[in-house]
Amino acid sequence: MLPDLAPIGPVSRPILRFAPSPNGYLHLGHAYSALLNARLARRLGGVVLLRIEDIDIGRCRPAYAEALLEDLAWLGLAYPQPVRRQSDHFATYAAVLDELRRRGLLYPCFCSRAEIAAAVGRRGETPRDPDGALLYPGTCRALAPAEVERRLAAGTLHTLRLRMDEACALCSEGLTMRVCDCDCREGSVAVDPRCWGDVVLGRRDVPTSYHLAVTVDDALQGVTHVVRGADLLAATAIHRLLQRLLGLAEPCYHHHRLITDDDGRKLAKSVESLPLRQLRARGITAGDVRRDLGFGDLEAGA
Repeated sequence: MLPDLAPIGPVSRPILRFAPSPNGYLHLGHAYSALLNARLARRLGGVVLLRIEDIDIGRCRPAYAEALLEDLAWLGLAYPQPVRRQSDHFATYAAVLDELRRRGLLYPCFCSRAEIAAAVGRRGETPRDPDGALLYPGTCRALAPAEVERRLAAGTLHTLRLRMDEACALCSEGLTMRVCDCDCREGSVAVDPRCWGDVVLGRRDVPTSYHLAVTVDDALQGVTHVVRGADLLAATAIHRLLQRLLGLAEPCYHHHRLITDDDGRKLAKSVESLPLRQLRARGITAGDVRRDLGFGDLEAGA
């Protein structure tokens, strides 16, 4: 049975959220997103929640979580307590996966990345999803039930993939996304999740994925406005599909510009972009960061 995904508390005003992952130190790109959330919350008369997205148990560290709290406080940002940590809610995500599986919308995939690459290569083409990963060719979609049960009984590692065509067929009228600009003016655009193929909703190591966890959390926290980087624009199609399948409320989305380095690359932990704490150690103040990023209106006490 689908767990109750109604907001935990009353939603009496706009709710935004800033949701970093503690798999490295925050950089200027995170600062921009956090400050933009604060600015838009002020304009909307709302509040920003902090959510720590730590489902990646192999890379996330408590020390990084503590560091991000320090960095956000240094920027002058405060959030309601308690802070939601995704790693505390695996049972909720697992229950949602069970419901989707009961409805025949998920199937176990036993393929490794190497096997997927080999299968795609044999077809003589290399279609990719919006993130640049090889599009899954559906190898395990048609496995015989007996073979699936044999592999599951043997404890074979697997992911859980969404049957994209079947899921989209349940949204025959199509999917749209509510969008808003920095002046909080709203509009609507069409989205199509099929470009992602049979996307993974349950990982091998944890009973969820980024897509499932953020969709469930936004619903439970009553989030009305999702403000995040443009690199997540394409992923919103998956989130809108899940919201439709699960009967969840639809937030309004704003995907902001990305902060880049001198070479035009987006700032990222994976390329070791300069952390905020190193800027602080060099004598740069939080006020300097806010002004340089265009948020002088969020000076302390302003």
